[in-house]
Amino acid sequence: MDGNNAMGSTANSASVPARSSCGVETLGGHLARRLVKIGVKDVFSVPGDFNLTLLDHLIAEPELNLIGCCNELNAGYAADGYARSKGVGACVVTFTVGGLSVLNAIAGAYSENLPVICIVGGPNSNDYGTNRILHHTIGLPDFSQELRCFQTVTCTQAVVNNLDDAHELIDTAISTALKERKPAYISIGCNLPGIPHPTFAREPVPFYLAPKVSNQLGLEAAVEAAAEFLNKSVKPVIVGGPKVRVAKAQKAFVELADACGYPMAVMPSGKGLVPEHHPSFIGTYWGAVSSSFCGEIVESADAYVFVGPFFNDYSSVGYSLLIKKEKLIVVEPNRVTIGNGPSFGWVFMTDFLSALAKKLKKNSTALENHHRIYVPPGVALKREKDELLRVNILFKHIQEMLSGSTAVIAETGDSWFNCQKLHLPENCGFEFQMQYGSIGWSVGATLGYAQAAKDKRIIACIGDGSFQVTAQDISTMIRCAQKSIIFLINNGGYTIEVEIHDGPYNVIKNWDYTGLVNAIHNGEGKCWTAKVKTEEDLTEAIATATTTHKDSLCFIEVFVHKDDTSKELLEWGSRVSAANSRPPNPQ
Repeated sequence: MDGNNAMGSTANSASVPARSSCGVETLGGHLARRLVKIGVKDVFSVPGDFNLTLLDHLIAEPELNLIGCCNELNAGYAADGYARSKGVGACVVTFTVGGLSVLNAIAGAYSENLPVICIVGGPNSNDYGTNRILHHTIGLPDFSQELRCFQTVTCTQAVVNNLDDAHELIDTAISTALKERKPAYISIGCNLPGIPHPTFAREPVPFYLAPKVSNQLGLEAAVEAAAEFLNKSVKPVIVGGPKVRVAKAQKAFVELADACGYPMAVMPSGKGLVPEHHPSFIGTYWGAVSSSFCGEIVESADAYVFVGPFFNDYSSVGYSLLIKKEKLIVVEPNRVTIGNGPSFGWVFMTDFLSALAKKLKKNSTALENHHRIYVPPGVALKREKDELLRVNILFKHIQEMLSGSTAVIAETGDSWFNCQKLHLPENCGFEFQMQYGSIGWSVGATLGYAQAAKDKRIIACIGDGSFQVTAQDISTMIRCAQKSIIFLINNGGYTIEVEIHDGPYNVIKNWDYTGLVNAIHNGEGKCWTAKVKTEEDLTEAIATATTTHKDSLCFIEVFVHKDDTSKELLEWGSRVSAANSRPPNPQ
């Protein structure tokens, strides 16, 4: 990381550049306006000497707010969280030391199909090709190390060291990120942001992406084949996955569910993308750890439509799903595959779902089966007086906090499983990082999501081990006057890893977490903390956080037993452990 002090959202007026007097915009000004045009109003940054001039020009844009983070990793996670709410995010770091630090967050955004514009302040344009050795590098005159690292975790890369093609490079990178729903890397020479150029109009031409249109013949063939397949089935189901977000197909998914009457489930990584208040919703399909009675209905179906799925070892519970390919229709953002074939390319998800909805016969057989066998979840056992708070009691109370004006952020760990069981009211947001599963992601993501979704109060569930990775940017949340509620679950270690493979390395040094947050608060801004050990403590803390301190960042440290986990984690952990420990295939 370059720069020990995070940059504020304002700057000394003497350092803010004015617009060019010749009627032409500067490179830095053009980039700032482009970010605003695509919907970015907040940029997460860490200053370093190669990006300082660029930061001046971003600050000068009145519609853009620069948010300084404590380190580059959190800046990247914040841009990830922001993109989940706004559809696109951006971060700015310095060359190599900043770029390689933010790289892990950008890789996570890539895995989750989030268009994050990662902007790096690069070397002076005159230094390319000179055989000079620069600071912040590994000591070689080759400046391409950072670029090569980003090539595998971004969909496009632009190195701007010449003003003549800067406009084209920047616009191409941004448009590619938006079209591909993946991060983009843009490096800007440190001596270029303040220079005007004729290609930078004072008012940039409005940014426009041509809509993708399906191959009409392929669409018709896919719909006919799918309708024939489903209309002859007895008890079909539909399951939503994470790529519903990539295709922006939430409305089309609901349109199909309304038309067909099939029971509607969601993959764990798609939670929050499918409306859980819908009468056809039956829960999360996650193989052996599915919602009660959901897995049975899905796996006993004679046809299933998976919309935007992503199957990996985690989502398949160690490759143990009982899904048969010959019964399966997979709808990707731009392709439809029916059973073992045929497959139809350049058929887009929204077009396909809307057209299919008009061709399907109403069939509620599987939904009626679910209604017959469903038994509501049990009530937690009565606790003893002064008993240490149990995790299932904690999440019972969190469930009662949810509304359309809240959003849940679940950290990697047992919070995955406990938050999956939360029933989301209409318009309640939900986010977690299942594919990449980087511990510590949720701190930065909470910062970014809260900055983007100011109409919601974020409820973040974070384990103690994960919090130790990225705790610093609690500072930035306070400075941005955010009002999230963070439940820090203190169970003394990496619980999810304990259930996969235990060892002394899963035990961590305990911190005084509320003491740390109080020290970060330091009397500046609004922040309130509490320690919770019993249910009485919890109800009192929640009441205070939602009334007296409803406009403050609230940090509630919850003490639970180290072995108090969800039953789903116990089952999932044993199956993933078995998958990880498979012996080598015979040679």
